[in-house]
Amino acid sequence: MSRPLVNFLSNLFVPIFQACHTLSDMIMNLPMNNSTSSSDIPTLILASISPRRRLLLEQAGLSFSVIPSGFDESSVPEVFPETYVKILAEAKAGEVAEKYPHSWVIAADTIVLIDDIILGKPGTKAEARAMLKRLSARTHQVFTGYSIYCKAKNRKFSETVITQVLFKDLSEEEIEWYIHTKEPFDKAGAYAIQGLGSFLVKCVFGSYTNVVGLPVCEVLDFLAREGIIRREVRGSENLEVRSEN
Repeated sequence: MSRPLVNFLSNLFVPIFQACHTLSDMIMNLPMNNSTSSSDIPTLILASISPRRRLLLEQAGLSFSVIPSGFDESSVPEVFPETYVKILAEAKAGEVAEKYPHSWVIAADTIVLIDDIILGKPGTKAEARAMLKRLSARTHQVFTGYSIYCKAKNRKFSETVITQVLFKDLSEEEIEWYIHTKEPFDKAGAYAIQGLGSFLVKCVFGSYTNVVGLPVCEVLDFLAREGIIRREVRGSENLEVRSEN
C-alpha cells in the first residue's frame, strides 16, 4: 500500500475512532437510575417464613412475595394473649413495611393457651409430652393475631381471631408415637392440625385456618374490601384472584 494512501486512511479514521472513544466514556459516566419501577414492587408481601401460612394464601389463589420479618419477638413482654399476638403481628408487619412502604404487608403470630398458660414450641421430648398430656381430652384456645399494613397509604388493619379446639383422650402410646414423628417440635402447642396431628383433634369451634396459622377468611375479606384483590370470572371456567396496585 502506498504511503499517500496510508496517510489518507489514517487522517480519515483516527478522528472517527477518537470521537467514538469519547462518546463511550460519556455513556459510561452517565449517572445510573437506581429507582425501582412500580412493576418491581410486590403488591402483597407475606412477612413470615411459615410454610403453613404460605400454603394457605397460595390455596386461596393469591400472588404474593415472601419476605420474612426479622423482628425479635422476645423484645415484647407477654401480656393478655389477645393483645399479645396482635402486638407481635403489627411489629412484624411494620418492620417489613419500612423497607417496602408501597406494598401491603401481611404478618401474623399464633399461640396456644390452656389454663392461662401459653404453650410455645417444645424443645425436648419431655416438653412435648407434657404439653400433649395437658391438652388431652380438653378444650384449648388458639389465638392468631394478624396485621395488614401499607405504610405509604397510612392504612393498617389488625385483629385477633380465637378458635376453640377439643382434643380426644390420648393414650400413652398415641402420645409417644406422635412425639417420635418429630412433628411437634416446631409447632406451638406441640401439634399440627393440618399434618399428622390431625388425629388428635376431635372438634374445632371457629376458624380452622386460624389454628393452622392464619385466619384466611378474615384476611381475604379485608383485602377485598380495600380493593387490593378482586375475584374475576373470565370465560366459563377461568377463575382469577387478581391483586390490584
